[in-house]
Amino acid sequence: MASLGRPTPQAPTTRPPGERPRYRDRDEGRFRHPLENRYVEEHRAFGLPLIPANEASQLRNLWHESFGRQAPLHVEIGSGNGFFLSGMAGLRPDWDWVGIEIRYKRTVMCATKIKGAGVQNARIVRYHAAFLDDLFDASTIDGLYVNHPDPWPKERHEGNRLISRWFLEDVVDLLKPGAHLRMKTDHLPNIERLIAMLDHDGELNDAPRLPLEIRARAYDVTRDPAPWPEDVETNYQRKFRLRGLPVHAIEVVRTDAPAPERTTGR
Repeated sequence: MASLGRPTPQAPTTRPPGERPRYRDRDEGRFRHPLENRYVEEHRAFGLPLIPANEASQLRNLWHESFGRQAPLHVEIGSGNGFFLSGMAGLRPDWDWVGIEIRYKRTVMCATKIKGAGVQNARIVRYHAAFLDDLFDASTIDGLYVNHPDPWPKERHEGNRLISRWFLEDVVDLLKPGAHLRMKTDHLPNIERLIAMLDHDGELNDAPRLPLEIRARAYDVTRDPAPWPEDVETNYQRKFRLRGLPVHAIEVVRTDAPAPERTTGR
């Protein structure tokens, strides 16, 4: 049974529990008509910098081979149209960047944006954010970025929310000590929820404190600079700036304290 809020794995039921990968791409021919979603085949045929799910899971612990070098690894969840991913790859060419995006069309858009920017240190992967440990080993990520996660404001949408206890427990496992999680959002409850989940479970009962410290927070990055050294304006951020609406930001850092026992399963 899936943990509270965590999506159910899509791996074949014949595999032993916990065996990776727990997420997979659609089988070829699953769509009823070839043109039902043309981006399915387009994303499979695109080539680098786009990596389909079934290929991405084979790169666990081997990302340095994809990039051809050893460099700090930074991961964006929900890369959308690729503005932030390609922009940050250009701003920090000394870091390697992996974007995670679930929608076929957006992976193609991201890959096109990366190619257009002429950066070689970025990849876009079609994968589900609930199964990041299919792609990355524990304590291997130097920075995680979440920009404008869907708020899913109604209680019945709990299972769709990314900002959750299971996600933060995954973050604790994946980040190196001293590494950061940075989030920008136009939905203030996302910030409040992240803070609450540091010491509460998915039902807001008291839970062991996670080894994540709040290092910075900003109440409107459309008006003031981001509360960290380098940043790129996202497409959503620009839209809210033009409308005169605020975008909030928060940064938490992985301490070197041991992780408590998980309140959510894998």
